[in-house]
Amino acid sequence: MAKDVDRRIVADMKAAGIGFVTSVPCKQLAGVIEVLDETPEIMHVPCNREDEGMGLCAGAYMGGRMPCIVMQNTALGVVVNALATLIQFYQIPLPMLISYRGEVGEKVACQVEMALHTKPILNQLHIPTYHFHRPGDEAELPGILNHAWVSSKPVAILTDASFWSAAK
Repeated sequence: MAKDVDRRIVADMKAAGIGFVTSVPCKQLAGVIEVLDETPEIMHVPCNREDEGMGLCAGAYMGGRMPCIVMQNTALGVVVNALATLIQFYQIPLPMLISYRGEVGEKVACQVEMALHTKPILNQLHIPTYHFHRPGDEAELPGILNHAWVSSKPVAILTDASFWSAAK
């Protein structure tokens, strides 16, 4: 069932016109990343750091491709400057598919601290945030992606351990 969710997420990206995705390795999002690699209509460029990914997404957008970044919430602190001074300043619509590490069900204790800061940081940046917690929540993705394009803003889609464990 997890593979079905991964495929649906990537199919929704493709249907929304996303033509470029960058990602940083993530265990929870590994299936989505694998499907992206199998989808020739979407250019997938892995990156080393999430702030580097923000630059890649900005370049892709300026080159005529709708971008998306796949990342962990633990790196949100690293990207605050790039989000504010690049993505938001230049009104780049950027869906961010984020594994929300540190919530109930998390097995790695050090992930918990960033979970406490994730939503407040996104709120402080005025970034609309959507939380996928239960199976079926991914059905909201097409509307969320459209909202990013209509508003010319980044949006955060948080996918937590409960969501991914229920998809298995």
